[in-house]
Amino acid sequence: MDLNKVMLIGRVTQDPELRTIPSGHSVVSFGLATNRRWKDQQGQMQDQAEFSNIVAWRKLAETISQYVKKGSRLYVEGRLQTRNWEDQNGVKKYRTEIVCDTMIMLDSKGAAPAPQTQAQPQQQAQTAPVPKVDNPDEEISVEDIPF
Repeated sequence: MDLNKVMLIGRVTQDPELRTIPSGHSVVSFGLATNRRWKDQQGQMQDQAEFSNIVAWRKLAETISQYVKKGSRLYVEGRLQTRNWEDQNGVKKYRTEIVCDTMIMLDSKGAAPAPQTQAQPQQQAQTAPVPKVDNPDEEISVEDIPF
C-alpha cells in the first residue's frame, strides 16, 4: 500500500493567485511558510522556515481566493505532486507542490470556520473542531491538533 499525504500548518506568504484554465476550472496557487523551532547543542533557540507551493482546484480554489490573504494562518491537507516542463530554451524544469484538498482557516477572528474540502458528493471530510487560538503567533503543539 502507498500513501501520499501532506498536512501543514503555516502562514500564507503571498496573496493567492486565482486563474481559470481553458477547460473552465478554477485553480489557485500560493506559498505557505512553516516554521520549526528547536534548541541547539549550546541551548540556543534555532528557527528554520520551510516554504511550500500550494495548489487548489475548483470550488476550494474560489473559496481560498476569496477569504485567504498574505499572512493568514492555515491548515492545509493534500498530496505531493511534481510537475515537469521544458522552458523556452529547452531546459527541463521541475516544481514540487502540494495539491490541497482540505483547508481550514486558523486565524482567531470569531468562531472557528468550517473546513473547506474538495470532496466528491458521496465523500465527506471528517474533521474535529479547531481549538481557538488566542495568540496566532504562538507555536502550536502536536497535542493541540484535533486528529
